[in-house]
Amino acid sequence: RADEMIIAIDPGPTESAYVKLNGADVAECAKVPNTELLRMVRNDSGPQIRLAVEMIASYGMAVGAEVFETCVMIGRICEAAGAEPIRVKRIEVKSHICHNSRANDANIRQAIIDRYGGKDAAIGKKAKPGPLYGVSGDMWAALAVGLTVLDRQKMVIAA
Repeated sequence: RADEMIIAIDPGPTESAYVKLNGADVAECAKVPNTELLRMVRNDSGPQIRLAVEMIASYGMAVGAEVFETCVMIGRICEAAGAEPIRVKRIEVKSHICHNSRANDANIRQAIIDRYGGKDAAIGKKAKPGPLYGVSGDMWAALAVGLTVLDRQKMVIAA
C-alpha cells in the first residue's frame, strides 16, 4: 500500500542501522544504540507501519558471541514491535537485489545506487542531495532489506 511505511533494520549486538521507507523514498536513516532503536520501534508501531528485520541464518560455519547477541537483539525487536516483523535472510536480500547469492556488500550498494539512477542522481552532493544522501555503512544493508520487502509486497499486490 502506498500509505504504508516500512522500517527496515540491520540488527547488531550493540547498535543497529535502520531505514524508514515511505514507498521507495528514504524518509529517515541512522545507526543508533539498540536501546534507542527499541524505543523507536515501540513508539512507531502501528497498522500503517511494516517492520522488516534482517534475520540470522546458519550456513554451517562457526560463529562468535556477536552473532548470538545479535540473535537476542532480533528477539527484543520482535517483542518491542508488538507484532511479528518480516524477517529477511541475507541470502534472500543478495538474490533479490543483485540476482546473485554470492554478492557482497559493495555489490548490493552499487545495485541500489543503480536502481536510483546512478551515483550523481542517487546520492548527489550536500548542495543538491539525492534520495540516498546520508545513507552509509550498515544503513545500506537496512535499505536492502527494506527494498526487498517493498518489492515483494508489490509482487503480491500485482498478482
